[in-house]
Amino acid sequence: MIGASSEEIAMRVLVTGFRGFVGHHLRLRLAARAPQSAFIEAPFDVTDRDAVDTVIGNVRPDACIHLAGISDPERIAADTRRNWSVNLDGALNIGESLLKHVPHARMVFASTSEVYGASFHAESPLTEHASLAPLNPYAASKAAADMALGVLARDGLQVVRFRPFNHTGTGQEPFRVVAAFARQVARVEAGLQRPVIEVGNLEGQRDFMDVQDVCDAYIDAIAPQIGLQPGTILNLCSGSLRSVRSVLTDFLEISGVSAAVHEDPARVRLLDVAVTRGDASQAHRLLGWEPRVPWSRTLHDVLNDWRNRVRA
Repeated sequence: MIGASSEEIAMRVLVTGFRGFVGHHLRLRLAARAPQSAFIEAPFDVTDRDAVDTVIGNVRPDACIHLAGISDPERIAADTRRNWSVNLDGALNIGESLLKHVPHARMVFASTSEVYGASFHAESPLTEHASLAPLNPYAASKAAADMALGVLARDGLQVVRFRPFNHTGTGQEPFRVVAAFARQVARVEAGLQRPVIEVGNLEGQRDFMDVQDVCDAYIDAIAPQIGLQPGTILNLCSGSLRSVRSVLTDFLEISGVSAAVHEDPARVRLLDVAVTRGDASQAHRLLGWEPRVPWSRTLHDVLNDWRNRVRA
């Protein structure tokens, strides 16, 4: 791995969205890889421009990993304007303040592969040169922030824009498909749900990876010895496709649960994109990054996590 060892990373790292799913794992990975680095929780609402500016001006971090955002479809549907305010304006507030107070600081922006949207209809794996063609409000707000930060990079903002594909792990919200399946299987095991798994559309094919691998890429990108051009864009994906149906089958096999599968009309959505296929060779070339957590381990971790949560 080109990324720094724990002895080489000693930084003050400001993290937004630290209470979220990825933020929790990022704290653990940073502590494991760089125990002498300071994980600084961003104590502000990213939409409050003055608060953001005051904290960054006072803290003057060496790096900022910007995770804060809204991705829950129900929350976005309930307040679309808030989606734009947090996902677009929040990113701009962070970027502008870093450029003003600590222009040397590396900013990691956690975007999403969903910004490619309709471009996934191409048959070949998408590189970072693929057109942004978002198909939902969340992806559109992330694409807008991605482009806005790219403009700030021309002014010197040391930003790296990541576009991770589907990632999962312990603690993920159940509106995500892997967590939703694991939760139901754990409830069936515990006798809290009849042996029927409620599902939506199972026909999609996605590139799944472990959240720990995504966090490692973010940490690699802020390492002092890693020279990345301002505005660098990096896909994060495994290069392997799995059908949504196969994920459910894997959980049932691991658990030994025998359950019927019922398609719930309320969960079924027309697939804007049937297959999401990506190319992460640039992340490998620039960071030495590649997914390392086996999919079988991820599945076991997620299922055991939900078993514990259901018992609690």
